[in-house]
Amino acid sequence: MSKTKSIIVASLMIGLGVASCNSGNMRRNPGKIYAPDMTYSVAYDAYTSNPNFADSQTSRLPVEGTVARGHQLPDHLMNDSNAFKTFTTSMRFGETELKEGGRLFNIYCAICHGPNLDGQGPLYSSGKFAAMPANFKDGKYLHMPVGQVYAAMKFGKNMMGSYASQLDMKQRWQIVAYIKKFQSANGGDAFTLGSEAPKTDSAKTTAQAKVEEPRVGNGGKKS
Repeated sequence: MSKTKSIIVASLMIGLGVASCNSGNMRRNPGKIYAPDMTYSVAYDAYTSNPNFADSQTSRLPVEGTVARGHQLPDHLMNDSNAFKTFTTSMRFGETELKEGGRLFNIYCAICHGPNLDGQGPLYSSGKFAAMPANFKDGKYLHMPVGQVYAAMKFGKNMMGSYASQLDMKQRWQIVAYIKKFQSANGGDAFTLGSEAPKTDSAKTTAQAKVEEPRVGNGGKKS
């Protein structure tokens, strides 16, 4: 082996030896960085100190009195059977939303309660379910308060599990509205969750008011 080759081999071995030395898990030189803006974040990372705020916290609470986009106010319904009976909503539902309630019912509820809301869903009629699910045509459920129906979906009831993770608050109320609309047409209470107010002939009412309005002449005396 020539002298030059020996020098090159020796230099390589020394270099590898130095590179492999244990630096105590501390690398002063991290090497080449492919995406420096990801390694060295320009923005403040969560849970790090931030001089822009008085409390030096980067993670912030929502602005008081606001709701994040795409979120809803909580319904504040506690798991209390007495509270269920008086619980209700200010939301109202038109034909489109009632149709959506029916679609959701067929996805999540009809397997047990049946597409005809009679408790004869495929799971029960197949003999694989021991207890008959609620028959919404039965008197026991026909006049049940809307809050109790809603609570059953949120917390579960008897053999039925909770659907709070599958359905958001509006979707649960859409299903309740769909059920109560069906019940109102089958001997139940009047449907009160609809968005349509009784229609009045405003033009006729205005014209009638003009006819009945007393005429006032000079001196403020009625003619």
